[in-house]
Amino acid sequence: MSKVYYKSAEDVEQLRKSATVLSQLLGEIAREIRPGITTLALDKLAYDYIHDHGGRPAFLNYNGFPNSLCISVNDQVVHGIPSDYELREGDIVSVDGGVELNNFISDSAYTFAVGEVAPEVDRLLRVTLESLNLAIKQAVAGKRVGDVAYTVQEHVSQYGYGIVRELVGHGVGYKLHEKPEIPNYGKRGTGTKLEEGLVICIEPMINMGKAGVKFWDDGWTVSTADGKPSAHYEHMVAIRKGVPDVLTTFAYIEEVLNKKG
Repeated sequence: MSKVYYKSAEDVEQLRKSATVLSQLLGEIAREIRPGITTLALDKLAYDYIHDHGGRPAFLNYNGFPNSLCISVNDQVVHGIPSDYELREGDIVSVDGGVELNNFISDSAYTFAVGEVAPEVDRLLRVTLESLNLAIKQAVAGKRVGDVAYTVQEHVSQYGYGIVRELVGHGVGYKLHEKPEIPNYGKRGTGTKLEEGLVICIEPMINMGKAGVKFWDDGWTVSTADGKPSAHYEHMVAIRKGVPDVLTTFAYIEEVLNKKG
């Protein structure tokens, strides 16, 4: 990871444009997720959509990553490589994408349910998303990274879930991964001070079972050590005084899911 970069107001507006393309893309993905579709088909949709909107997939060839999306199914936590795997009823699938538009990079992720999922899996998704939304409220000028991290930890630990420690959120904007790191556990009042112009990705990665993970031989995929499901949501937030400025949105996803439901 590089140094901490602070963005101008103009830069934040450019990042918002990139984030909007990404958010709309995730809405298109929501439309296509169903039993029988391959994760590679979703990846191709993303590649085409991003190029059609004047951008470049930020993940493609990043440190050698072969695709436009990270797609992680069931016990895969993050960084799953799209394949010929066909989604099945009851699966959950984390779709993590990035867009580079006019040299500004956005990053966001959402975990989708494929058809009907088991009630305990549905709860994992709900609690993980809740933890993200609670943590975002801490992402304002004057707070610290530890305030964001502690908020995730406090919310999910009461359900007995495991919090992944090997992987964290991060700064973003000029590069895909910038400082500071944003863990999902920590102590209030500690860590880097959040100041205006900082843009961060908050991304809880929460396991239904134990916190432990294993790293696959493909060099990318990370899965739970106990084989239980994992959920992952990510928003990109510009730090401001008083209120967080969330650059990505799940509104396009929710609009599609509400129609499906």
